[in-house]
Amino acid sequence: MLDMIPFIDLAAQRARIKDDLDARIARVLEEGRYILGPEVSELEQRLRDFGRAPHAIACANGTDAILLPLLAWGVKPGHAVFVPSFTFASTAEVVALIGASPVFVDIDPDTYCMDPASLDAAIEHVRAQGELEPAAVIAVDLFGQPADYVAISTVARRHGLRLIADSAQGFGCTLHGEHPIQWADATTISFYPAKPLGCYGDGGAILVRDDATHALIKSLHIHGEGADRYEYARIGLNSRLDTIQAAILLAKMEVFEDEIDKRNEAADRYADGFAGIVKPHTVIEGGRSVWAQYTIEVESRDAFRKALADQGVPTAVYYPRPLHMQPPYARFPKAPGGLPVTEAAAERVVSLPMDGYLGGERQQRVIDAVRATLG
Repeated sequence: MLDMIPFIDLAAQRARIKDDLDARIARVLEEGRYILGPEVSELEQRLRDFGRAPHAIACANGTDAILLPLLAWGVKPGHAVFVPSFTFASTAEVVALIGASPVFVDIDPDTYCMDPASLDAAIEHVRAQGELEPAAVIAVDLFGQPADYVAISTVARRHGLRLIADSAQGFGCTLHGEHPIQWADATTISFYPAKPLGCYGDGGAILVRDDATHALIKSLHIHGEGADRYEYARIGLNSRLDTIQAAILLAKMEVFEDEIDKRNEAADRYADGFAGIVKPHTVIEGGRSVWAQYTIEVESRDAFRKALADQGVPTAVYYPRPLHMQPPYARFPKAPGGLPVTEAAAERVVSLPMDGYLGGERQQRVIDAVRATLG
């Protein structure tokens, strides 16, 4: 068996930014402002500018990033929040944690993102049943590409629902040249290390459009703080981003746009190398992905993954078992007609190595291994 190549090459990125990274970390250590130091405010400004958003709030992780807007909007027991099942647990988890009900919606068979028609049908179904009050939609920028925000926002607005763009995997993606916040009420970001923009621990952020939501989240993410320290206006939580993680992210933002370009170039090389062999997930028309993952569909997935591993090529499966099929979530409602596209995709998807430094012999090994296995 050949030596395994990296699935995500974080070491190459660190080597590129080492001097800037070390200097920024050293500055935090010298200043000693480990909580809410100036780097946190600087990062929020950079996120606002990059994401073209009126407001940004850094927080402790990508899960809290979804939770905080829901709390700010008063989502509570008796409310329905419409989410895809083909996603990481956080998307639905926070809805259930606050006592509301996730309602699972099917996906588009080509993009794997939320299907607007399934969403519309699910909202109509919930309204007709009368047991839950529709409150919000959470669309996921799965594998790094934007969901169909033109159609999804149209459905959400028609029904009077708030819209979150769960961009944990997709910060930096655009649709018709615009970031998801142009359609959504909030965009949520994860800085988990494996994400396209990742820190060296947990971290997250929220972009929001309106002043009132921003003010509420600013309070909620620091224990419900009021106008003065130790004055509390509401029940909140502890969800601050550590200063040292903000410093790391500032160093990474210096190369982020270039890394997005490089990810797209790597995706193009994959598409050329796999021509006629496999079908990758399709990027929506007018969309630009940050390619958090490069995902294809194959038959006999276990055998395919073993064959690639034998050739030193790692793979991953996102997601082998949709949320609505897992015991903690099985009791929650689903769109009428079920989620057949979600269930079919979960049986076949597999993700290949992808990052902003993929190329040369490393990428060619992946292409050769896939062609040797499937060609």
